[in-house]
Amino acid sequence: MKSRTTILSCLIGVIVLSFVYEYSRAGSGTDTPTPKIAVVSVLKIFQECKKNDKFKQEFIAENNKVMAELEKLSKEIEAEKAGLKTLKAGSSNYMSMVKTILQKQASLQAQQEFYKQQMALKEQQWTEEIYKDILRETRKVAEQKGLQLVLEKDEPVLPCSNYTELMTVISTHKVLYDQGCLDITDEVMTSLDAEQ
Repeated sequence: MKSRTTILSCLIGVIVLSFVYEYSRAGSGTDTPTPKIAVVSVLKIFQECKKNDKFKQEFIAENNKVMAELEKLSKEIEAEKAGLKTLKAGSSNYMSMVKTILQKQASLQAQQEFYKQQMALKEQQWTEEIYKDILRETRKVAEQKGLQLVLEKDEPVLPCSNYTELMTVISTHKVLYDQGCLDITDEVMTSLDAEQ
């Protein structure tokens, strides 16, 4: 009889302890905390930040200068081609002018290719630099706000021009819905622009 009473007492004790534990967990809020999530539009920052505007203006000015130099060389070549018509074909002056024209054409093509690659490299390096700045400022704003996760939220541009582009959009577009998430895009942009 004593063993039955002891087993029953232990069973009742376990049940009471279970209820107390569950009640204390529910009351103390030790359940998994709601994560603090925010979103940022990197594309909007690229398009609208002052730092990028300054780069675009300098890039366009440099590009215009290069194009003017190439246009000048192209006009020189055209003028020399017109002057070639005044010379007797096969003469030493004619052949000298042909050589000069061909050298200038080769130089023009080489300069065009060089400037094309140079400008593409500058644009790539700038994009990498500003993206690193955006990441740094996003981290800073997120830490100030006590956020646990910040996602990139740009909308895909549809329709796409081909299937490969569509698949790239699908594979890189990660945030499908962000209702209720804090949008810190403007704060990150303000922080980035404050560096100026």
